[in-house]
Amino acid sequence: MTTPDGPARHDERDELAALRAQVRVLGDRAGITELCDRYVHHLDASRHSDTWFDSVFTEDVHLTFPFGEYKGFEGLAAFQRMARTTFERTHHLASNYTIDLYPEGDEDRARVRAHLMAVHVRQPEEPSAHFDIGGHYEAEAVRTPAGWRIRRFTFDLVWNAGQGPGAGH
Repeated sequence: MTTPDGPARHDERDELAALRAQVRVLGDRAGITELCDRYVHHLDASRHSDTWFDSVFTEDVHLTFPFGEYKGFEGLAAFQRMARTTFERTHHLASNYTIDLYPEGDEDRARVRAHLMAVHVRQPEEPSAHFDIGGHYEAEAVRTPAGWRIRRFTFDLVWNAGQGPGAGH
């Protein structure tokens, strides 16, 4: 504690480095949580538009659902068209995010697991006639120049209730 380069100075540098690392982890967790929330928000609020895809996904995104797989923005647009033509309204809820930062030491990747529930209403004048699902998803998020984006997404259905989309969906 007596010289500028002595033990006190060294402790301050170590503490500053530790604080920087903690802030980075907290920032990455917040960014990934916001990414997951943005995805669920767009499923409902932007369901009649395909312009939001690049704010959530990488261009080469690979999505896996119990009823099919979709690759890239073109595949995602096809999936969204099916949802838009089958259901007039949707209400998605996600929670219980588990974020595994930097798997295998890669500071530009993260794994996410979350619970997801959704209500799908065919006709607004009959809101009590709906199709509901619940399950969880696992995703791989990657850091891009535009921020965190989802590169892989797999939804596992645990339960459903009501009349589903029907054959071909």
